[in-house]
Amino acid sequence: MHFSRFAVRGTARACRTVVALAVVVTVAGCSSLWGGGSSKPVPGDLGANVAVLGVRQAWTSRVGGLAGMPMEVHTAGHLVTLASADGVVVSIDARTGGDVWRANLGEPLSAGVGSEGKTAAVVSRGNELVLLEAGRERWRHATGAQVFTPPLVAGGRVFVLSADRAISAFDAATGRKLWVQQRPGEALVLRQAGVLRPVGDTLVVGLSGRLVGLNPDNGSVRWEAPLASPRGTNDVERLVELVGRTTREGESVCARAFQASVGCVNTVRGAVAWTQPASGAEGVHGDGDAVFGSESNGSVIAWRRMDGSRLWATDRLKHRKLTAPLLLGRSVVVGDDMGLVHFLSRSDGAPLNRVSTDGSGIGAAPVVAADTLVVVTRNGGIFGFRPD
Repeated sequence: MHFSRFAVRGTARACRTVVALAVVVTVAGCSSLWGGGSSKPVPGDLGANVAVLGVRQAWTSRVGGLAGMPMEVHTAGHLVTLASADGVVVSIDARTGGDVWRANLGEPLSAGVGSEGKTAAVVSRGNELVLLEAGRERWRHATGAQVFTPPLVAGGRVFVLSADRAISAFDAATGRKLWVQQRPGEALVLRQAGVLRPVGDTLVVGLSGRLVGLNPDNGSVRWEAPLASPRGTNDVERLVELVGRTTREGESVCARAFQASVGCVNTVRGAVAWTQPASGAEGVHGDGDAVFGSESNGSVIAWRRMDGSRLWATDRLKHRKLTAPLLLGRSVVVGDDMGLVHFLSRSDGAPLNRVSTDGSGIGAAPVVAADTLVVVTRNGGIFGFRPD
């Protein structure tokens, strides 16, 4: 992949649901995230699109809708794997937009999808972990609790972070449970994908407001690094969760704590490098120089990765519900709830281009594979864009 091909020519959602004792409730006071009142402010006019960055649509495909399922798109080489809320799982060749394989499990999903390119793992609303290989079900195993974070497939194992703050490891070949690490659970958890990723020989997990490093062989805790602490007087106000996506550069992993902060952790020492207050609901992305995030009011912010100092902020997309960003070459890419994909300059947030999809809203953070930007809409449209 050559991210630099997306080069300049010439010059989240504010309200989230939470789960309480298996009952889904809405976070109280969501309107206050938009500045108070009962109605959401109207986004401003973007004006004419001046395409400084050349982008063209290369292909389209489809999968089922995403309603009711927090979804992440997984990439491995030229393969893009994703799932729909109604149980369709598909692997697409990003070079052509054609199916490599497609499977219909015939049951709704609560989380998907995790993949290393050969196999794919999803979790059903019936709380079953399902592993697919080449589109065929290989095995399934009960999780014992709801799951909203895509499973992690790595090192011949499948790791699952469930809503009861348990992390489980399964043998990818047989489905046998290898170990489980149970942490104390708070009264409420977000119905949103959390943090579950490998970093070297460590499994890094988001538990409440902490990044936790685990031994992937047995689940033992190696270190804990707090990015946010509970605050407020009731369970809703004290809700603290880390949300995907994250950004890794070497031993540094940066993440967002829901409506609280953005920060980076040294995963060798298990030490917090820095945190900054931030009021966002979606994850972050970046590189060795900067970390980028979209706030709940539609602002997009860049922080210096070294120390967390602010590099720039733009309100051009204010009052649009934005996805987590993707740093792609010289641009920061975010999708909004009107089906638009925005390309902003990584240096100052200035607009470079915007492209449209099917108008249903972008349903997951954009990804890149085979030099193709891939975005998925809430109605299940899959769009591949390339530099022009």
